[in-house]
Amino acid sequence: MTGITLTVNGRIVVEEVEPRLLLSDFLRHRLGLTGTHVGCEHGVCGACTVRLDGVSVRACCVLAVQVDGSTVETVESLAGDALLSPLQKAFKRHHALQCGFCTPGILIAADDLLSRGDPSREEIVDMLSGHLCRCTGYAPIVAAIEEARDNSSQASEGGG
Repeated sequence: MTGITLTVNGRIVVEEVEPRLLLSDFLRHRLGLTGTHVGCEHGVCGACTVRLDGVSVRACCVLAVQVDGSTVETVESLAGDALLSPLQKAFKRHHALQCGFCTPGILIAADDLLSRGDPSREEIVDMLSGHLCRCTGYAPIVAAIEEARDNSSQASEGGG
C-alpha cells in the first residue's frame, strides 16, 4: 500500500492505495464519487474524464498514486453550492443527454474548454470527438455548450 494526499473537489483526502489502483476506481469506489463513469477503461470513450491540476484527463488511464499532491475535480464539483451550474442548465434546456452515461465526462471536458476562452463551434466539435455518445447525435450537446459559451461571454461583458 502507498499513502497519497490530494485535494478532490476542494476537500483534502489522505488514503492508502494499492499502486495499481486506477484513479477512476479510487474516485468511484473509495470516495463514492460515482459521477466519474467507467466505460472502455482504455481512454477512448471519455466517460471517466476529470480535471487533474486544471487539465482534463481520462481517469481510467491514471493511477491513483500518480495524483499524490494533485488537485482533482469531478463532475460533482461543477455546481458548487448551486443545484446546477450554468453549463448543466444549458444541457438540461437543450436535452443534451438521454441515458446520461457520457454526460459527466463531456461536462468536465466542456467546462475545461470554456474556462480557456470562447471556443468556436469547430473547437467544441473537436473536443467532443474524444467522447462517445450513442444517444443524442451530438447536436444538442454542441448547442448546449454554445449557449453556455455565449451566456458566459455576455456575463463577462456586463450583459448578463
